[in-house]
Amino acid sequence: MSDHARLTPEEIALVADDKFFRAKAAITPKVRAMLEAVHDALKQELAGVPLIAPPGFDPDKCQYVKGEHLEDFPYQYLDFPKHFEGDNKFTFRTLFWWGHHVVFALILEGDGLRSYKQNLINRYGRIADRDLDLCLSPTPWEWKWGQGYTLPLSRDRKSEVAAVLSNRPFFKLARFIPLDDPIIRQGRLSQAGQEALRAVLPVIARDLPGPRS
Repeated sequence: MSDHARLTPEEIALVADDKFFRAKAAITPKVRAMLEAVHDALKQELAGVPLIAPPGFDPDKCQYVKGEHLEDFPYQYLDFPKHFEGDNKFTFRTLFWWGHHVVFALILEGDGLRSYKQNLINRYGRIADRDLDLCLSPTPWEWKWGQGYTLPLSRDRKSEVAAVLSNRPFFKLARFIPLDDPIIRQGRLSQAGQEALRAVLPVIARDLPGPRS
């Protein structure tokens, strides 16, 4: 028998451990409930805010997705708001990536991209220093965080951000939260999602909303 068809002792111990599988089965619906709470918070944040949205945008549309193989790790995500049509992307994704982190990401491509870029730079003072990163990968579907993958949106990086942004055919702004962060331990993910959306609203809002209590 080849090594590819033989389990190691460590692998046998893992597949024989029913506690892991029972724990995963219990955790999965809890993550879904967390995403549903985020959805409610995002709807509240967007209420009455006029957006620079692409043609055909439906402000009520959302999607929940669950999978097992995002670079070999399970994942669950919520897209809201959600718009994928042709070359147009206009979505705010909340991704719970097992073994990694939670990501709140604004993904923009196609119609309106020039306006979004201009808003990011012209309203940079309202966006910088709010725990956001500009994602640097050549695809919007890369979810790693750190050097080479993301550029923090700090006030002293405005010119660098503008240079990186200038020729990109899309852009993604994201807030990353480690899975052991107190935000998750204390059940405050929906609040964090609302704050992340509020932080990126200057990019996609026609008129800047006033402070929320």
